[in-house]
Amino acid sequence: MTYYRCVGEVPPTRHTQLRDHDGTLLYEELMGEEGFTSDSSLLYHHKIPSAISDYRDWPLAGSTPDPNSPLMPRRFETHDLFAADSGVDAVTGRRTILGNADVRLGYVAATATSPLYKNALGDECLYAESGSGVVETIFGDLTIGHGDYVVIPRSTIHRIVPHGDEPLRLYAIEATSHIRPPRKFLSDSGQFLEHSPYCERDLRSPTALPRQADEGPTEIHVKHRGTTPGSVAGSIHTIPQHPFDIVGWDGCLYPYVFNIFDYQPITGRVHQPPPVHQVFEGRGFVVCNFVPRKVDYHPDAIPAPYYHANVDSDEVMFYCGGNYEARRGSGIGQGSISLHPAGHVHGPQPGAYEGSIGLETFDELAVMVDTFEPLGLGEAASAVEAPDYPLSWNTQPRAN
Repeated sequence: MTYYRCVGEVPPTRHTQLRDHDGTLLYEELMGEEGFTSDSSLLYHHKIPSAISDYRDWPLAGSTPDPNSPLMPRRFETHDLFAADSGVDAVTGRRTILGNADVRLGYVAATATSPLYKNALGDECLYAESGSGVVETIFGDLTIGHGDYVVIPRSTIHRIVPHGDEPLRLYAIEATSHIRPPRKFLSDSGQFLEHSPYCERDLRSPTALPRQADEGPTEIHVKHRGTTPGSVAGSIHTIPQHPFDIVGWDGCLYPYVFNIFDYQPITGRVHQPPPVHQVFEGRGFVVCNFVPRKVDYHPDAIPAPYYHANVDSDEVMFYCGGNYEARRGSGIGQGSISLHPAGHVHGPQPGAYEGSIGLETFDELAVMVDTFEPLGLGEAASAVEAPDYPLSWNTQPRAN
């Protein structure tokens, strides 16, 4: 994030004294990226933020994904993972469906407050499919609901609190790098350009300090690198005091929210390729969103996507609203995830290509992640996979 913010009390000059009302010296913490050479923020604490009083392992199931072998397109039904009253939280209850060394894709239907948590592997981007809640962070609170992306920088301490009777359904994109707006939509100094489909006005960031907490020893769940490339491990740190002891912060690194319905889709006379729908990028992957929009206006246009082979990418679609025209009839519905791997030509369901001729609008909502390294199958994949999906392009039903 490259947009300066200041919340609460900070000294007029960085790295100089800031004292509480009773004269007590406060503790400055630099949270920065890329070894002091990229975006950062300074946070001011009542207590020393480095103190740890205890620590233990946090076992994580299926830390290394299994290969997609034999190579197949696949479909997963996320809504089958959780009962409505599952009592799980958005951190410890999250299930991994796909992943590689650059990114892990998971899902959770949370009804309980999560423990305090930070991901020391990379940034997280959580998409709220439905429900509502608050992401309480060390920078302040972020209220989230239907259609919100919340981008949480690496090592940001936070917890997720669902609201109401409906589960907070989150699609989790966990990077091992930083997640940022696409460079092609930014100036050299980081401002959104005129052709960008969203801009600074669309972003919501914390506007008030986190609520001060009086608790004593506090546990923080930490996700971090495992012992093998691409693997993930977990630890639980106990600190002497609650971490939300902040009196102020400033800088260009902080969590923020962007709502998918504020995205201004780019359209054309003929079918536009996925890069025009890009919303974020990370190392080894991009995130795009497909929103309700007018479609092609060439007199001979075929609005449905042409059949295509992602020779450099695995393509993952999370279907989260409307009716995705290209795959109507394939079994894909609300909450479905499809994986179309490199090496497989994919495209519209039989009949959808021809049937799209003459359409003027698409009423669809989907989040796409394209990766540049193969995706493996996470621990939850086999539990919710639709076994007949690879045959869904056939014009004849599968023989019994």
